[in-house]
Amino acid sequence: MKLEVDGIFYHIEVENPEKTETVVFLHGFTGSTKTWHSVIEKWSDVKIILIDLIGHGKSSSPEEFEAYSMERQLKDLNALFKQLALDRFTLVGYSMGGRIALAFACHYPERLTSLVLESASPGLENEQARQDRRINDASLAKRIVANGLVHFVDAWENNALFVSQKSLPERVQQAVREERLAQHPVGLANSLLGMGTGTQQSYWQKLEELPIPVLLITGRLDVKFEAIAQKMLTHLPHAIHKTIDAGHAIHVEKSAEFATIVREYLTLNYQGGKS
Repeated sequence: MKLEVDGIFYHIEVENPEKTETVVFLHGFTGSTKTWHSVIEKWSDVKIILIDLIGHGKSSSPEEFEAYSMERQLKDLNALFKQLALDRFTLVGYSMGGRIALAFACHYPERLTSLVLESASPGLENEQARQDRRINDASLAKRIVANGLVHFVDAWENNALFVSQKSLPERVQQAVREERLAQHPVGLANSLLGMGTGTQQSYWQKLEELPIPVLLITGRLDVKFEAIAQKMLTHLPHAIHKTIDAGHAIHVEKSAEFATIVREYLTLNYQGGKS
């Protein structure tokens, strides 16, 4: 389905609409709702909502990069959740989607029952680091538009974060590549400019105030985000950390194991268990 918020159209998929307990999934940069299909294929007992974030998949990719700010994306998501008549739900986010999910939780904690963050961070604490990242993201955004998606995807696939994916079956690698190539160049470029890690505010200082249960999932081979998760764990009052033998995109590399960990965690929370 398509839902509109202030002229922006969002592609949304809903599974098991008759169920009460709800889980919303947010994909990462260059991703779409398709990235979650192998994860949720056996989830028949909860309502599943998959969203293409702005500039991605089948959602709008406006020319104005102001529409891509983190603040605007959070407001749009909140409006979408109201249109979908969602009360309280679990929010799952991967990488960029994890940053967005965490930011949403910090601004709208009353909307969530729990939060699942896969290979995510609260942003960069240091202003110089943010400035450096903004410069790098602006350069990458220009190259995406100037050189086209094939050139960008060829380079993106060799990012150190995704090296472990080269050992995946060819059909899986091809599906990921096709998902990336299906994106809109302007959408990806503006996403980097509007809500890249260098542009968003740091949420490190907000972690201790987060009142909801949080599950952090990282890959053992993803040393950078393993360290970030360990540090987040010392700040979050209601969090646990699970490590899977995988790289950055755990839900792609070990979809069944990822699904099992998330399902077990949600079952514990639904039954009133403590994280």
